Amino acid sequence: MLLYSNLRVAVFFYEVVMSSLSAVKAWDLETDVLILGFGLAGASAAIEALAADPSLKVTICEKMPEKYAGGNSRAAGQSLLIAKNPAALIEYQRAMSTSNPIPEEMLHAWAHRMSELEPWIKERAEEAGSQYIQGTGFTDRQAVLEFPELGAADAVTYTATILPIPAGVWLAFKANVDKRPIEVLYETPVKDLIQDPDTLEVFGAWVERDGRLQAIKARRGVVLAVGGYEANLEMQRNYCGYEKLYPLGTPGNTGDGIHILQKAGADLWHMRNKGQSGGIWPGLKAPGYETVFLRNLFWQSFSWLEIAADNKRFYNETAELQLTHYKEKKHNHWVDTPHINAGPVHMIFDETTRSYNCLALKAFTWNIAAEGLDWSDDNLKEIEQGRVLKADSIEELAEKMGRDPNAVAAELERYNQMCAQGEDTDFCRNPVTLQPIATGPFYAVEIVPAVVCTGGGGRRNIESQVLTPAGQPIPRLYEAGELGSMFSNLYQNGSYLTEAMISGRAAGRNLAKTSPWQEQE
Repeated sequence: MLLYSNLRVAVFFYEVVMSSLSAVKAWDLETDVLILGFGLAGASAAIEALAADPSLKVTICEKMPEKYAGGNSRAAGQSLLIAKNPAALIEYQRAMSTSNPIPEEMLHAWAHRMSELEPWIKERAEEAGSQYIQGTGFTDRQAVLEFPELGAADAVTYTATILPIPAGVWLAFKANVDKRPIEVLYETPVKDLIQDPDTLEVFGAWVERDGRLQAIKARRGVVLAVGGYEANLEMQRNYCGYEKLYPLGTPGNTGDGIHILQKAGADLWHMRNKGQSGGIWPGLKAPGYETVFLRNLFWQSFSWLEIAADNKRFYNETAELQLTHYKEKKHNHWVDTPHINAGPVHMIFDETTRSYNCLALKAFTWNIAAEGLDWSDDNLKEIEQGRVLKADSIEELAEKMGRDPNAVAAELERYNQMCAQGEDTDFCRNPVTLQPIATGPFYAVEIVPAVVCTGGGGRRNIESQVLTPAGQPIPRLYEAGELGSMFSNLYQNGSYLTEAMISGRAAGRNLAKTSPWQEQE
């Protein structure tokens, strides 16, 4: 035991020495502002830094190849919250965060910056030659009001986006970066920061480039904008207790920034809260890919249901849960829908639903926006591939699912009886959606729990400075985007992308004003 403890201490001190300035024999690259991560937050930081000081050298290091750059901002639904009433927005966000309050100073400053953000977004769209519109771009809703009882109608002016769908917002901001003298190094993941071990001041970063470790000097400082840990199942299990979870966004978000921040001396926050602020959604597996499709949210017919591991229904399947980021109200508390605890889950449907509905939503997710994958409109390709099970009877279908045929048949019989009666006495489905599963052949597809993002990371202030447990900023270290997001519990549609802009702009602007680091003689 003593030998093991000494070994751990030795490894710890080796890591500290390697991340300290003294370990750098020569700089492989020098820049003024070093941005780690090329999503919307990183792009906003780069654009704002150059706007504040056009003479700066700005460098972005991106873990993924250019083909897969963009992070979750590329895979997201592209909704932008436009909120022009700061007072109402403060009250609304405070009500959504009661279980883990956001610091009041940060909340107030964020709300005022939100109210002034739209002209800047329009400038980015115009510069990219893209169309900025009100609405989500793929529904007819002008405003998504997630929690009306908490004040959404007063706080949300409307929802906006940048076309095209999918990925229009990300594409516009990438075009803005591409037009500027910004150095972007793809396939260059960050491995560690370079710091003074006593003062924690950040001087640059170690990155992996061209197959070797390289030291990049950042004369003004560093912005960490590498996203969360949603694609790291081990971290999901340890931080959230989730046994199985699949990402809807980039597979590159594996928690790198959190490990780096822990070592850098940052305080952590919002690692779990009451659940995932972005929600746990119903996903469809894509063979050979870590990421999943989002099961469709908009239905032409409703002759379908879902059953849990016990072969029984477990929630109101046709409720518009996307309007609350898949949160349900239980015992007067908003909690994640039970998909995460109900698996394995199967969706069972009949020929009518098969022929009238594409099972997957094609408006966003990584599979659609980045991988270019497709799901056939009539689901026949997926049936032929065996990804969707098909049978002439419910009992035969149950056997193919590996379930008890009698139990599954009994549950469907119960559901069909409620359809005939016009009332769902179990989960109160809207009577309009009570359509029997009656027209063979019959089908089933596994529904997996799918996560949008995680918001945990380093505690930061409104200026995007990363804070220690004592509440002091770590010199020259900034953080932006979903990594260390300010949102602590419930989430209003369009807030993550606009927060990425606000936090990225603050980081870029502040680093542009930071005095250059001068090496000591």
